[in-house]
Amino acid sequence: MIIIGEKLNGSIPSVGKAIAERNAKRIRSLAIKQEDAEADFLDVCASVPEDVEVETLKWMLDLVQDASDLPICLDSPSPNTIVQAIPLVKKPGLINSVSMEGEKIAKIFPVIADTRWKCIALCSDENGIPDTAAKRLKVFERILGEADKYGIAHNRLFIDPLVEMLAISEDGVNTVLETIRGIRAMDEDVHIIGAVSNISFNLPARALMNQIFTALAIGAGMDAAILDPLNRDMIGAVFAAEACMGLDEYCMEYIGAFREGRIGPLPKE
Repeated sequence: MIIIGEKLNGSIPSVGKAIAERNAKRIRSLAIKQEDAEADFLDVCASVPEDVEVETLKWMLDLVQDASDLPICLDSPSPNTIVQAIPLVKKPGLINSVSMEGEKIAKIFPVIADTRWKCIALCSDENGIPDTAAKRLKVFERILGEADKYGIAHNRLFIDPLVEMLAISEDGVNTVLETIRGIRAMDEDVHIIGAVSNISFNLPARALMNQIFTALAIGAGMDAAILDPLNRDMIGAVFAAEACMGLDEYCMEYIGAFREGRIGPLPKE
């Protein structure tokens, strides 16, 4: 499982406060802790008005890249911000994100085409989030067409099937799981990613819901997730799900994670 650490996001109240106060120690600490927890990428999202977003991202990126060697997941809803911020990143990472909505792909794909940057692509279009798996897969086909147009290899794409709030969903997680299975059947090279905590918004015991959904999504074919790498129970669910799916030969990764103290109960002092 490819893990994108979600903690450096200004939409999290404590992080938003640290950004507003320019609390460098807090930002550095979150970067170091997520690297120590063996995240693969660090998502960096300022979550501020667009007119100050690039400046804010520069401040964050300077701190994060000084504190950690992990590749960056550059996160903004604005394609203009992403294009301006790419030169601020020391080495190619992951763009978060594009979709078939507006000019996002048209602005970002040409910039990353001849680079080693990877990109998250959402299965949404000008009509918003499709309400069926079949419609989302049609968007996925269009995304692949755009990638081919710009010569972007499919293994550089992280396709997001769009994890929505379970509390307002009409069919539970069936649509997203069907979309994941469909994407994997159509293309074995792309990665499939989800912001797993979306599933539990407005529900109690969110961590439990996130863990169960993550296990189901891994079973359907998801191989990357934006999540909290500091959450031992979540990381445990990831290792356990992969072992149960036969993705961990002889459960060696699961056993290793336990021996390293990454999963399971904390040792008694």
